[in-house]
Amino acid sequence: MSLLLLLLVQVAGFGVVRAAIERNARSQIARALDTDENVWRHLLAQNADRLRQGATLLAADYGFRSAVHSDDLDTIESALQNHGLRLGASVTALLDTGLQLRSVSRAQGMGDLQDALAQMLPVLSGTQQGSHIAVVDGLPYQFVLVPLKAPVLVGWVLMGFPVHQALADEMHQLLSVQVALRVRAADGAWAVPVSTLPEGALQMLRAQTGPVTELASVQGTLLARASALADGQAQALLLRSVDEVVAPYRQLQVLLAIITVVGLLLAALGSGLMARRVTTPLRSLVLGTQRLSRGEYDVPVEHTDRNDEVGYLARSFDHMRIGIAEQQAEIRHLAYWDRLTGLPNRERFRDTVLQAIEAHAAYTTQAMPLAVITLDLDRFKHVNDVLGYAFGDQLLQAVADRLRQQVMAHGDMVARLGGNEFALLLRRTDASAALEVARRIAHAFEEPLAFGEQTVDLSAGMGIACWPTDATDVDTLLSHSEVAMYAAKRRLDGPQLYDAALDSASAQTLSLLTELRRAVEQNELRLYLQPKVALQGGHGLAAEALVRWQHPQRGLVPPAEFIPFAEQTGFVRQLTLWMFDAAARLLADERTRGMGLRISVNLSTRDLLDPALSVRLGAMLVRHGVQASAFCLEITESAIMDDPQRAEAMLNRLSQQGFKLSIDDFGTGYSSLGYLKRLPVDELKIDKSFVMGMQTDENDATIVRSTIDLAHNLGLTVVAEGVENAAILERLRALACDEAQGYHIARPLPVDAFLAWHAQQT
Repeated sequence: MSLLLLLLVQVAGFGVVRAAIERNARSQIARALDTDENVWRHLLAQNADRLRQGATLLAADYGFRSAVHSDDLDTIESALQNHGLRLGASVTALLDTGLQLRSVSRAQGMGDLQDALAQMLPVLSGTQQGSHIAVVDGLPYQFVLVPLKAPVLVGWVLMGFPVHQALADEMHQLLSVQVALRVRAADGAWAVPVSTLPEGALQMLRAQTGPVTELASVQGTLLARASALADGQAQALLLRSVDEVVAPYRQLQVLLAIITVVGLLLAALGSGLMARRVTTPLRSLVLGTQRLSRGEYDVPVEHTDRNDEVGYLARSFDHMRIGIAEQQAEIRHLAYWDRLTGLPNRERFRDTVLQAIEAHAAYTTQAMPLAVITLDLDRFKHVNDVLGYAFGDQLLQAVADRLRQQVMAHGDMVARLGGNEFALLLRRTDASAALEVARRIAHAFEEPLAFGEQTVDLSAGMGIACWPTDATDVDTLLSHSEVAMYAAKRRLDGPQLYDAALDSASAQTLSLLTELRRAVEQNELRLYLQPKVALQGGHGLAAEALVRWQHPQRGLVPPAEFIPFAEQTGFVRQLTLWMFDAAARLLADERTRGMGLRISVNLSTRDLLDPALSVRLGAMLVRHGVQASAFCLEITESAIMDDPQRAEAMLNRLSQQGFKLSIDDFGTGYSSLGYLKRLPVDELKIDKSFVMGMQTDENDATIVRSTIDLAHNLGLTVVAEGVENAAILERLRALACDEAQGYHIARPLPVDAFLAWHAQQT
């Protein structure tokens, strides 16, 4: 009886909760539809503003007004058509002062345009800053009307575009609200030309003849909000699903029902379980022994707190579990750790590198690089032969200690691969940073090791391979690192970066170089631009030129997969010339003339050391008719310091040609301030690592502030890259930084998307 009463109470509670959820869901959807309606009207207003601005621009065009004065209908029609196409307007027309059509450019299939114009032109001419929506051929169109004055009124410019599927899709993507446009036909029936609804709901809507406030379909119940268009001849329906709002609560109700049923079952079985108090602990011990047989040693044995024979047996099993677990832990430690140095061994190192690759590959934007440094001690066999194996063991322990001191970042690892071979895993590290670490290790090894009265000079051959540029899997990465290490031991000129040319078994060099040449010849490369914005109210537009490879089989290849290889093989010079030519061609394009666009192009070490660079760039400027002042050439500090004299001579020639010069990634290299003062540079570009760290590390903020002050004192402008949020942008503006770029402003964009982005900013 008590179980039945409990069940009735639960059923009643479920009913009350279900009704409350339904009521609250409808209230929540009503508030959301209020917001949706405001956003919808705002979108229509934005489109009207865009049309009005385009019409105003056409009305202000001197050539167009001249054609209107001279009644040059061909020129008028051409201007209307071209301007309408550029703005995406379906109707572009010139009216006389009496609102009669003089010329019109329109899309096909708009037969009743004349009737619609006759109804709306008197309204539009009276509200010049407004817009009007009228139904044309069964589809709502939004029109604006702008006066044409020279200086008195000589006519009107009319523009219109359809309220079509693209606008509904944009609203749906923006707010996840369903949108449907209903248009009343001459016989009073409603048509639905535009909709984001699924097919079942759309069929139900088309069957409705009167006002729609709620729509029941196979997809669930939809609440609707109607927004009138075209003087009641059309309406926009905004719909949200009740079932989507209620679904999470339904799942909670199901969970509560399950819990209730389980509780009832437990209550019914309680008396039976009490009768089996003796058999249950024994069954638990049997399960415990089964877990031990499967190797599950982390789960304690139950019933160890009892003071009877069952408890004594349970405690014995638990002691056995702990002993076996300790033995297994020792075995695992021996399997993955080197006993002499305490470092991870080769197997542990491989597993860690594999996990790091999988973790870095999971980044959604761009895979973070990682590097492996493999080093082999020189003359170690000689040490063992002369001083004994005990001394050799001490030497290996000392080497392990020194290597540990060089690894500071969280997640990096030092391992002993075997014998006198060690390896380092460096997360979030590219080739240049890994090379700096290797040089730091070599410098640390310059200090001899002292063991009592015995002193040993230490050196090692070091090879570096990076993921994903040098290898895509862990075994290839480790193999390539060892290939580079053996090359370093042969050359005796310091740490060696992996190059496919070092590996006689690699066919990558020939194939990739051939594909890169084909990419240039067959126009597979794409120019991307990342905008830079002025922070102190400056004028003009700037952007950094970047290259992407549209491979016919692999799709869009990121630069990290081919730029490092191009730098190693020298093909980067052809890529630089391609980028400069593409940028010059864009600057000569009619779409960019008058924008004041300045494009930054990166130069590599090989570019700077090319004696014909300035002549080639000058020839491109002449060919496209572009000024050198429209370019900013970015050079890294390391590129300058590889051969300072030749680099300085080339920079002087480029500066004399009129190019603006910038030091890229400033703060990460080693150039002296005295040498920087001698260079003909105009700009410093602060490395993104300092900019991104400003929010969490005051040291980075101090470096950024000091760099800005230093540059301004030297008469240079400053660009900050890596602006990832609004807080960093505002802090840079407060520090008087001149320009900024980063994902918060815009990602690298194709040319058309960049021009569209610029149009939105203006």
